[in-house]
Amino acid sequence: MLIRSVEKFLRQHKMPATKFGRLAIQDPRFVLDLRMGREPRDRTEQRIRGFMAGFEAARTVTPAAQETAHVA
Repeated sequence: MLIRSVEKFLRQHKMPATKFGRLAIQDPRFVLDLRMGREPRDRTEQRIRGFMAGFEAARTVTPAAQETAHVA
């Protein structure tokens, strides 16, 4: 279920729901609407899951890139 994945993501990254919605799909009410029972379209759900995966990937790559930047 998408809402569970989103809630877990928000806790892990200490991100406000409105910021998540703005960054993911330019809709600050998105998470609030999900909490109220909104069922997103398949394409929207794919965008959300892609955003979360990309955010995770960027966070894991960034620390290594910063370390090599300091070494040079």
